[in-house]
Amino acid sequence: MSMANCQYGYDTSTIGGFQAMVGFLQVFGYKDSSRDIGWNIGTKPQQLISSFLNVGTIIGVLLTGPFARFFGRRPAIWLASLVSGVAAGIQVGTTSLAGLYAGRILMGASNGFFITFANTYTAEASPAHLRGVIVSFFGIWVNMGSLLGSIANNFSQKHVNKYSYQIPLATIFAIPLFLSIFVVFIPESPRWLLVQGRNEEARRALQRLRGDSLKPQYFEEEIVEMTRGIEREKELAESGAFLDMFRGTNLRRTLLCVAVTVSHTTSGLWLLIAYGTFLFQMAGIDRAFETSVYKDIGGLVGTAVGMYFMMHLWGRRTMMCFGTAAAGLAMLGIAVSYTVGGPESAVAGKAILAFTLMYEFFYNGWSGTISWPVAEELVSSRLRVFTIGKSTAINYFFSWLVTYTTPYYINKEQLNWGGKYAYIWAGSNAITFVVFILFLPEMRGRSLEEIDELFENRVSVLDFPKYQCISSMQAREIAGTAVGDEKGEGTSVENETAAVEDRQNM
Repeated sequence: MSMANCQYGYDTSTIGGFQAMVGFLQVFGYKDSSRDIGWNIGTKPQQLISSFLNVGTIIGVLLTGPFARFFGRRPAIWLASLVSGVAAGIQVGTTSLAGLYAGRILMGASNGFFITFANTYTAEASPAHLRGVIVSFFGIWVNMGSLLGSIANNFSQKHVNKYSYQIPLATIFAIPLFLSIFVVFIPESPRWLLVQGRNEEARRALQRLRGDSLKPQYFEEEIVEMTRGIEREKELAESGAFLDMFRGTNLRRTLLCVAVTVSHTTSGLWLLIAYGTFLFQMAGIDRAFETSVYKDIGGLVGTAVGMYFMMHLWGRRTMMCFGTAAAGLAMLGIAVSYTVGGPESAVAGKAILAFTLMYEFFYNGWSGTISWPVAEELVSSRLRVFTIGKSTAINYFFSWLVTYTTPYYINKEQLNWGGKYAYIWAGSNAITFVVFILFLPEMRGRSLEEIDELFENRVSVLDFPKYQCISSMQAREIAGTAVGDEKGEGTSVENETAAVEDRQNM
């Protein structure tokens, strides 16, 4: 299911490189003798090509809530795959900007479904002690997609005709095709089935997901905890899902989810996603397309290292804070290098490349990768798709704003800031860091139902790691009774407490 994020990475990587391709600029740009490649693209098309993807994503994520209520996670992936194929076909065949814009909007809509439903499914289907690393495969697949897109661009840009951009666009069909086949072999989300009242189907789905990895009493404990948690949520529901997002303790959860999700934009990521290759050319870096490949390799390696840190060394809060701080310092380094060296300086270009690799390694490996598990954990099962969808829509509104306005800052036709634009993102990362330090709790090792209890009881940020949850102990008692625990485990308060502590330390 995480493979759905490969589509997002591949698409954003390829379109970011098109703006530096002669073949693409011959169709959608204009001749410019002042540039080494002899072609350029206008500010307005440059804005719309990148920003319309975000407009489409906003449309897609706003539709996720109503769709999820009736159809579930798996059908959403099939629909997104179909829309993605149509979008790619339009972009391959069109030679007009209007057709290109339409394809970008449809591609964004499919990305909105892919991102929301794939990450929601992996969070809901994962056991507590593996949830962080499983949902973090988002980062692996996004960076793998970006790397594949950069490689495709690097080789196809040698064609000085329409093939230069049509080849990368055509290969994008493979991702939704394979994904549509793979989704056939996985069950629907057990938590979604429970929310729908389809309890027996939920039990069968969880059995397929867990296989023989759990003893009967632990399987019963998990299904009981899920069922009781969702029943409790329904009892607390006061109105429609949208209004409930802002009532009582859900308000805190919604605001934190928005903050974590919007951190993708405040990190400055879209400067490198949408305009990275173009910026490298302006900074005088030789072989800008190859540089984009190195950038994506740095992000992929960082993600792998960060997942090890997350599993064995650091908690969620530490990962988010460290990654944000490192991203801010890297952006500051890019800005200072460009300021001191100036445009088209070989020395400044090498420094910008070094700080870009630093950014990709630490941001993707730490805060970028862990942000989706954290966002999914912050919200309740009943409201998960609604809250994640609305938070993602807010994030992509700001992403649209960034991609739409960035050409004014970096394009020679306008302010011509170039790499100095990164000063803004150094500051925004500093603000994000302060927010995480003050308000983001540590949720490592907790089941989703335990996290529900922590927020319902208004536990403070500092008390989150040491708070003793009652819901998991009650579920263990009920499960132990149901399977007739012969050894008497699960009936002693001391054993219950030790079991909970063991689970939290996994």
